[in-house]
Amino acid sequence: MATRFPPIFLFLLMAFPALAGTQWQDLEALRKGAIQFAQQQGAAQPGTVTVNAVPLDPRLRLPACQSIDFFIPTGNRLWGNSNLGARCNAPSSWTVYIPLTVSITSEVVFAARPLGTGQKITEADILLKSEDITQFASGVITDPRQALGKTATISVAAGYPLRLDMLRAPYVIQQGQSVKILARGQGFQVNAEGKALTNAAAGQIVSVRSGSGQIIKGTAREGGIVEVPF
Repeated sequence: MATRFPPIFLFLLMAFPALAGTQWQDLEALRKGAIQFAQQQGAAQPGTVTVNAVPLDPRLRLPACQSIDFFIPTGNRLWGNSNLGARCNAPSSWTVYIPLTVSITSEVVFAARPLGTGQKITEADILLKSEDITQFASGVITDPRQALGKTATISVAAGYPLRLDMLRAPYVIQQGQSVKILARGQGFQVNAEGKALTNAAAGQIVSVRSGSGQIIKGTAREGGIVEVPF
């Protein structure tokens, strides 16, 4: 007479391969789990994330695991050639590092023509290309709005990708400019005249010499205004 196993036993066999006689961890399942984790981590990136991982060495013998946590090792990030950690919590305890290649395809902002130091960036100055941004230095610009209206801080050759550290917001206050000091507090407001000692973009802190000779620091605003909170 054939032996019939209860449904719960069959479920356990499917849910926990170790119970079915599988002694070692499924390396292909581990590889696919690492790829899925990396793709989820890259979901916030500005583009399409592609993750590849070569098959793990079949000679690797890891006890079958029921609870695996994937993690990004300290000092690493999922960018280009990377490593992802996989840690078994139960029933055994082991950690393995899985090599990954992560590419992120996105539009990148390039200089359409030579840009000079101090030049304000317009639409005619940029062009977009679809590239793997992991192949560029950190801070490469992927959104034209991050470049338009900004000022180049260095000369940039035509065809070169723009980075955030190459540009700055335009100055709303110039060194030596006469400014209006606007001091505000609860229930009062005081206006005074002064002279800017430094350049500043909107929202930056600027030093100002007041009419009495006092050095004041405040926040630069459009229209030559420096706000000083009290």
